Amino acid sequence: MFEAKRLARLKWACRRGMLELDVLFLPFVEQAFDDLSDAQKLTFERLLTCDDPDLFAWFMGHQQCHDPELSQMVETVLSRVKISVE
Repeated sequence: MFEAKRLARLKWACRRGMLELDVLFLPFVEQAFDDLSDAQKLTFERLLTCDDPDLFAWFMGHQQCHDPELSQMVETVLSRVKISVE
């Protein structure tokens, strides 16, 4: 479903401009995206269309996303990407 060109655009969309989001999205695509169902892949793609301040608030736990699919994808990303703080 996600041919090389579409996957390349997805990876480009993962580059946000907020380090906190960059360290989540690109590793998620590289490590876990292929394991998602087609529906989950579309949800992740939709997640990337959201505004950075909203994404930041959801991923940092400052706000709850009110869209159930997006909220579940936030949890999926957080559970799959391991970030080490040194």
